[in-house]
Amino acid sequence: QGPLVESGGGLVQVGGSLRLSCASSGRTFSAWPMGWFRQAPGKERESVAAIDCSGGSTYYADSEKGRITISKDNVKNTVYLHMNGLNAEATEVYNCYEPSFDYWGQGTQVTVSP
Repeated sequence: QGPLVESGGGLVQVGGSLRLSCASSGRTFSAWPMGWFRQAPGKERESVAAIDCSGGSTYYADSEKGRITISKDNVKNTVYLHMNGLNAEATEVYNCYEPSFDYWGQGTQVTVSP
């Protein structure tokens, strides 16, 4: 098991919501920015959201603004991705990423059904 472990993926219907979590194994999240990426089969991985060390500054992909929220709990060493109004295009593997050390989680599958 790597230093980042995602959870919270699964099967959800169109229009539904999910909260993905990325927990650290022995790392202090308050010191590092974090990001979420996603990748569909046959496509390149793309950035979805990012958050700075303190959690006070965030970035969202234009296509996802208003539908997702990234947050960070530096006490629990966990970063979250809240997703609302999911559509079929959201069916991808979601990975969390720690850019300071180039750490990737193993990924969690999100599947959105009609």
